[in-house]
Amino acid sequence: MSWIKSTVGDLVRKYKTNDPFELASFLKVKVVLWDLHEEINGFYKYDRKNKYIYINSNLNGAMQRFVCGHELGHAVLHPRANTPFLRNHTLFSVEKIEVEANRFAVDLLIPDEALYDYDDSNLSIHEICEQYSVPKELAHIKKFNN
Repeated sequence: MSWIKSTVGDLVRKYKTNDPFELASFLKVKVVLWDLHEEINGFYKYDRKNKYIYINSNLNGAMQRFVCGHELGHAVLHPRANTPFLRNHTLFSVEKIEVEANRFAVDLLIPDEALYDYDDSNLSIHEICEQYSVPKELAHIKKFNN
């Protein structure tokens, strides 16, 4: 799935940011913080040429950042697909579009260069993920994604 890494790299270079909220703004994807059910982290919706990311306003800032990155992945990679709710257990989904959106978010939030900065540290990949707003359950994506 190097095409996803390439897509992320192109976006970051073009807009000079890896902040998913800023990228959503540049790409004209409206981000809405909403009081969703506690099991629902967020979802992406396409409606009449308009793109929306809904994020559960009850999530902490780090998780909101990850959810925005994940849903932005849908907006970029699957622009016309209305996606199911990103639930707490969806992190382990094997559905192709969910796996791709997770990879997009991880590549966006943890640039490869960031891992090089930690080469001489005692931090685990899980601890590095935590510092970059990526759930530790998805650490394997970056760890083996070279």
